[in-house]
Amino acid sequence: MADPEPPDSPGEPLTRRALREREAASRAGPLEHSTPRPRAHARRRRAARIGAVFAVAGVAALVFGTTAAVTAAVTAPPLADASSRDAQGDALDVSVWGSFDEPLPPVTDALPSPVVAPEVSGDDICASEELVTALEARDTAAAIAAAGGVERFRSAVAAGTATCVSLDDPTFEWVVVNKARQLDPVDFRPAELVAPEGVRNIPGTAMRPAVSAALSSMVADAADAGVGEIALLSGFRSYGTQVDTYASHVNARGADGADEISARPGHSEHQAGLAADVVACDAGGCGGLDDLAGTPQGDWVAAHAWEYGFIVRYEEGFTDVTGYAPEPWHLRYVGTDIARHYTEGGWHTLESFFGLPAAPDYAG
Repeated sequence: MADPEPPDSPGEPLTRRALREREAASRAGPLEHSTPRPRAHARRRRAARIGAVFAVAGVAALVFGTTAAVTAAVTAPPLADASSRDAQGDALDVSVWGSFDEPLPPVTDALPSPVVAPEVSGDDICASEELVTALEARDTAAAIAAAGGVERFRSAVAAGTATCVSLDDPTFEWVVVNKARQLDPVDFRPAELVAPEGVRNIPGTAMRPAVSAALSSMVADAADAGVGEIALLSGFRSYGTQVDTYASHVNARGADGADEISARPGHSEHQAGLAADVVACDAGGCGGLDDLAGTPQGDWVAAHAWEYGFIVRYEEGFTDVTGYAPEPWHLRYVGTDIARHYTEGGWHTLESFFGLPAAPDYAG
C-alpha cells in the first residue's frame, strides 16, 4: 500500500484536524497588525476640562464680584488625577490652558490724611478777676501770677486770647517798642524816674524805679564776683533828646545807616525808661559801647543779666527781626519773671516771644 501525502502539501485540501489546529494557533498568537485606538475621546476630555475651568471662573466672578476671584480660579494648577492623562497613560500637556495669569491691578495705598496746620491757641486768662485787678494796679508780677505763670501768660498773649493785656501800653514793663510799633503817645514820658544808686552814671540819667534798682543790684553783684566795674552810659532819653540823637546819626551815617543803630523819635526803648546802655570800666576809665563785648563785664552781663530782669534786646543774628545791628550793651528791662522764662526758653527777640511780626523796617 502506498504512503499517504503530507497533510500540508500545497494545492492539496487540508484535513479537518489540520484546520482545527491552525485556527487554534491563530487565536492563541498575537496579531501581527493591530490598529491603534482612536484618540478623539482624549481631545473631548481636554475640552471638557477647559470648559469646566472657565465655568468655575464665571461662578466665582458672579459670587465674589472681584477680579481676584476670577484670577484665582483661572490660574489654579490642574488637579493631578487620572483625568489628567490620555488613553495611553501619558500625562497631558496642560501648559496651553493652565497659564491664564493676568496681572492684578496695582494696590492703591490709602489716601493720605490732609495736613492741617495747628492753630495757635491760648487760654482766656482775662476771665480771672485777680488778673484784671493786677492790671489795673499796674502790678506786672501779680498779673503774671494770676494768669497762672509766665508761659500761660505768654501763650495767651501770643494767641490773641488775652484781650485784656496790651503790648502797646508803655506803662507796662512788657510793652514792645520797635520800628513797627510806636509809643503811644509818641512823646510818652514815665511818671517817675530814679537814678540808680551805686552806679557810675556817666550822663547822669535816670530810669524807672524798678529798672534803676535792678541795675544797682546787678552792678554791685558783678563787682563782688570780681569781674570789674559796670557803668551806665545811657538810660532814659526824652522824645526831644531822641530827636537830637537820631539827627546826629543821620548827619554822620545817612538815614539808612542811622536806622541800623538808632531809633527814630517815638520808637525808642530808652524813651520808655526801660533800657540801659552799659559799658565796662577799669582803672584807666570806662570804655565805649563797642568795647563791652569780650570783656569780663560783658561776658558776665550776657550770662547773668536775666537774673535781675534784663534781656539783651538786640542779639547778633536777629537784625532781620529787630531791625537793629547787634548791641550787647543794650539791656531791656522786662521783669524777673519774663526775663527768666525768656532766657531759659531760648528766645532771642521780644517779637518772637510774644508772637509779633518782625520789624526790620519802618512803615514809612
